[in-house]
Amino acid sequence: MAIDQEKRRSVVITGASAGIGRALALEFAARGYHLGLTARRSDVLEAVAAEIRHAHPDPARRIALARLDVDQDHTVEATLHALFETLGGADIVLVNAGINDFTRVGRGQLARQKQIIQTNLVGAIATIDASVAYWLARKGAGHIVGVSSLASLQAIPGQAAYCATKAALSMYLDATRAELRRKNIVVTTILPGFVKTDIVAGIEKYPFAADAAQVAREIVSAVERRKKTGIVPGYPWKWLRPLFGHIPLRFLR
Repeated sequence: MAIDQEKRRSVVITGASAGIGRALALEFAARGYHLGLTARRSDVLEAVAAEIRHAHPDPARRIALARLDVDQDHTVEATLHALFETLGGADIVLVNAGINDFTRVGRGQLARQKQIIQTNLVGAIATIDASVAYWLARKGAGHIVGVSSLASLQAIPGQAAYCATKAALSMYLDATRAELRRKNIVVTTILPGFVKTDIVAGIEKYPFAADAAQVAREIVSAVERRKKTGIVPGYPWKWLRPLFGHIPLRFLR
């Protein structure tokens, strides 16, 4: 079935070179979206674009790429705005770029904790701020999708910095949603459980770890339904969500 070009939408994904970001790019491509993809490494990003063209050939689809390191937050706005223009606008911005690591409080790992905060929180805020500024300046509609985590709801030993960034990002998204409620800008918060990516070594051993492709499908479905919050994968995490924040420490260890 031919895609109506007038109705074809565009999505920009940060951190699109691997993990959930790459899986999201492939899933949005399968559903006919124009794509704006960013990552720190241009060569890997080009490989993802080539993979998309091979898996989902579509001569009418626009794929625009931009090298973006969200740690360099002063460059985020200019880079994203240029990408939006190249793409012909942006309907959805998926704030996905992030890192994780096991860090221990008081063990000389402050520099690594600061790095996690810079990428996951400051970089995400810079991305959200730049996207909203673009839409407000043009009096247009938009949709921010922030990838937080179920770790935003539960303190986890060895993950203090990561949990803190995701809790802060979720609150920032909530406040952004409240602030923009009359501006025709939708805000969706995504809360993934354990996902099999390279973000943490051995994550496939964690309970209910899901494939990135499955998680991407559920994220895109939540986005298309313009949900306020999307827990992915839905099973079993949406049923376990009431337990978060109350899980005994001995179990977490």
